[in-house]
Amino acid sequence: MSTQSQIDYNRIAQAIEYIQSNFKLQPSLEEVAEKIHLSPAHFQKIFTDWAGTSPKKFLQFISLEHAKNLLKEEKASLFDTAYETGLSSTSRLHDLFVNIEGMSPAEYKNGGKSLSINYSFSESPFGNVIAASTEKGICYMAFENDKETALGILKSKFPNASFFEKQDELQKNALSIFNTDWTKLNTVKLHLKGTDFQLKVWESLLSIPMGKLSTYGNLAEKIGNSKASRAVGTAIGSNPVAFLIPCHRVIQSSGTIGGYMWGSERKQLIIGWESSHVYSENLLAH
Repeated sequence: MSTQSQIDYNRIAQAIEYIQSNFKLQPSLEEVAEKIHLSPAHFQKIFTDWAGTSPKKFLQFISLEHAKNLLKEEKASLFDTAYETGLSSTSRLHDLFVNIEGMSPAEYKNGGKSLSINYSFSESPFGNVIAASTEKGICYMAFENDKETALGILKSKFPNASFFEKQDELQKNALSIFNTDWTKLNTVKLHLKGTDFQLKVWESLLSIPMGKLSTYGNLAEKIGNSKASRAVGTAIGSNPVAFLIPCHRVIQSSGTIGGYMWGSERKQLIIGWESSHVYSENLLAH
């Protein structure tokens, strides 16, 4: 991520944090801009460039009250209900085009001894991201600004694998999800190391459409064990593929955004970013 992009990202994160803490007061554009030391006009521009929508509309997407209302009716959409369209191309995104394949028992137990893993670093709307792949699919993706730290975490997950810094076609295809023209996305293949239970939970996350949210309890019910909310939460916390497996769409039953492996601020940003793009697409569809 370029220096200016990082500055803008940090400013937007600060703005989101302020909005999240003061949503009941419905802060104005001028108030939020003042908190991050920008003129209202400049703040409006960089925010709209990043999110594709105005700060005022973004506030609606991420407010806790809105999340609580959403959870009262599981099928309710996160974007303005006036634009609900059912299964649009974006709302079908994750449950249709991401395929998960579990690693073999041998690959799982021997720390990836037989695996050759390519990895690369790229920019995303939410900070720098590392993507790694085997010959079968993406095995790891995470937000991390420090490359050395990111690579160290990757290697700790596959201590016996061979690593090569190379961006292959599997990674390029997966990273294209950060583009707004999702109609041209190809099927993304994931090759994951996990227990049967973890794989089941990760697959269930793919059924949460873009622009909607779920809870740990709802996911536990979907996998057939309503009493497994805590275990589901642990499995979600072990998600090895950021964004593609949308663990950011799971919030607490109270409507609180909750924790996120890559930072709660980033989680709020992703939820709002997704919602704004679904909202924008549905505007175009009408």
